[in-house]
Amino acid sequence: MRLTPKAIGPAAFVLAALLSVLIATWISNTVERRSAKSVRRALANAGHEWVEVNADGLHVILTGTAPTEATRFRVLSIAGEVVDATRVIDEMGAAESQAIRPPEFSVEILRNGDGISLIGLVPAGTAREPIIADLQALVGEGTVTDLLETADYPVPPNWEQALDYAVAALKLLPRSKISVGGDSVTVTAIGDSAAHKAQLEADLARSIPTGVRVSFDISAPRPVISPYTLRFLIDDAGARFDACTAESEKSVQRILTAAEAAGARRPQCVIGLGVPGPDWAEAASMGIAAVAQLGGGSITFSDTDVALIGPPGAEPAAFDKVVGELESNLPKTFAFKAVQDTSPAGGAGPAEFSATLTDKGLVQLRGRLPDERTRDAVASFARSRFGSEAVHSAARLDAALPEGWPVRVLAAVEALSELAEGSVVVRADSIVLRGTTGSTDTSDAVTRILSDRLGEATEFTIDVRYDKALDPLVGLPTAEECVTGINSAIAAAKINFEPGSATIASGADATLDKIAALMKNCADYPMEVGGHTDSQGREEMNLQLSQDRAGAIVAALMARRVLTGRLTAKGYGEAEPIADNDTETGREANRRIEFRLIASLSPDNGVAVAEGGVVAEAAGPATPHPKKRPDR
Repeated sequence: MRLTPKAIGPAAFVLAALLSVLIATWISNTVERRSAKSVRRALANAGHEWVEVNADGLHVILTGTAPTEATRFRVLSIAGEVVDATRVIDEMGAAESQAIRPPEFSVEILRNGDGISLIGLVPAGTAREPIIADLQALVGEGTVTDLLETADYPVPPNWEQALDYAVAALKLLPRSKISVGGDSVTVTAIGDSAAHKAQLEADLARSIPTGVRVSFDISAPRPVISPYTLRFLIDDAGARFDACTAESEKSVQRILTAAEAAGARRPQCVIGLGVPGPDWAEAASMGIAAVAQLGGGSITFSDTDVALIGPPGAEPAAFDKVVGELESNLPKTFAFKAVQDTSPAGGAGPAEFSATLTDKGLVQLRGRLPDERTRDAVASFARSRFGSEAVHSAARLDAALPEGWPVRVLAAVEALSELAEGSVVVRADSIVLRGTTGSTDTSDAVTRILSDRLGEATEFTIDVRYDKALDPLVGLPTAEECVTGINSAIAAAKINFEPGSATIASGADATLDKIAALMKNCADYPMEVGGHTDSQGREEMNLQLSQDRAGAIVAALMARRVLTGRLTAKGYGEAEPIADNDTETGREANRRIEFRLIASLSPDNGVAVAEGGVVAEAAGPATPHPKKRPDR
């Protein structure tokens, strides 16, 4: 159909109008897309990916929840720099501002000598006056420095129990730092010895209040030994040490090598501080070799004083040769003297004093003392050592006793106080001490006492027998025995978890109770609680699940009042299978908890290197037990 001339004009107008609408729509859509894209890019570059950007015509609409009001205004400012600010429509919200968190309350209590200091922040409701009064009574005339600040916030649960426990613990620890948190206490202290350290930890563990987590870091440093003493002798009983002291393992090895060459069995040496010079081991080895050359006698080192006592009947020429060589070769820091015992059998005189200590702790004093004043002094000294009710004195008076007799008697009584039971006999030319002890260091301590009080040239005989039954440290398990015992308990009754969770399944209480009982004597040893899963599920999920399960075991032991400060929870996921994950039996074996000892041991001792270079004892796999339902 052909258009008439009259119809062409209107048709052209309609076509032009339609074309204009299409062009306007295209331009509007293009501007809309470009505006939204530009704003979205600018916000992403500024780190605000949480904003949703939409366009409606020329308007740019922003939606989403801003973390803070300030963040919302920053987003509006960035969008207004990209497009005209009048085109930006703000439909964003802002998260509610969080309430101010209460402060973390904590107190550090420092005690050293006669002074105590308190530093930290406590709730305003804490009763400080009774605490300060208790601490002041503890130090007597010492100083209690109160540097505590207060904040008016609610008292955390178990705060008072934790603070009371810290004050009570401080009474046992004259050198310590105790840190108190909301529901936790950390004790850092120094013990006098390994036995003292074990006793302190046992006493502190018994009084832990419910709901309070307590960790101990009590060290037993090497003792400071004064005088630094070593005594080696050869007599009818053979070659042996009455005291052996050295400053390092290297020195010990050198001294013991010389002693073994002289015929002594491999003894123990105490390692301690206070060595008088770097040539101690060299000088001691020379002295031991000199006694061996003489075939008897003794040599005593007391700091830098050295005394050689030759055996009865030694040939003068041989004695002079040994003495001359020792005088020439000893390091210059040592003062040397030699004495030849010319009596056929030690020359016991008629004067004698004896003290006897029974296994019940009772002491009887007999023999001769020069006067009433000395007798009272000796009895008083004995009561100070053994207890006022334990000493019975039946000594007689003899004014003709040798010079220095009271000093010899007092030194003998002091030496006897180091024993669990025994006797000491004092004569004009000798002191003989015999008995039993529960410490391997007693012979060293006795030798130091006698040589320090009477001089290193004094003739004395020590026959001290070590009795394991009297040693407070005997019977405590080794680190390896602890790990083996715990893993054996798990092998006997496996610890299971609810499927896919870190919730310990019912029925594991007996195993956990047994582990808690074993841990009472094993809390000193750093151990890893390892969690393992099978290979079902995603690897990341299994790793997190194993970590949570290991942590659940530590929490369960903590609930049983086990000291968990040395336990580390670590999840291994499916990385360390011990069986085939393609079978249900294998998967069951792979789902397990293992304890490992964290210690610096060599691979020759049956250990494995854990992640991060930590050497850990490889715990054997627990024997799998069938489970009633599948787990991961």
